[in-house]
Amino acid sequence: QVQLVESGGGLVQAGGSLRLSCSASGRTFSWYAMGWFRQAPGKEREFVAAIEWIGSRTLYADSVKGRFTITRDNAKNTVSLQMNSLKPEDTAVYYCAAASGVPITTRPGRYDYWGQGTQVTVSS
Repeated sequence: QVQLVESGGGLVQAGGSLRLSCSASGRTFSWYAMGWFRQAPGKEREFVAAIEWIGSRTLYADSVKGRFTITRDNAKNTVSLQMNSLKPEDTAVYYCAAASGVPITTRPGRYDYWGQGTQVTVSS
């Protein structure tokens, strides 16, 4: 079992920045690929970013490429999402997730554990 807790959400103006953090507890954190997903009202959950279990390879949705950066610290059991140049369309609940058995993946169905989510609201 892995428990994930997100933090760092909030309200920010368009063009601003936020940093989301996800703290993991339970089984060995470095065994898991980590990802961030988001879900806006009335929309399906969508992939945002993922990082390999060793932490060298990353993947991003086209909509956030160049603006968001995912990092992880296996010594501290944390994964972070730095979000810059935020847009109103980035408004959503953001979820941290952990996947076992794969080095990295964008598919939500491959993730075994999910956090409770943190709200990000970007005003225009």
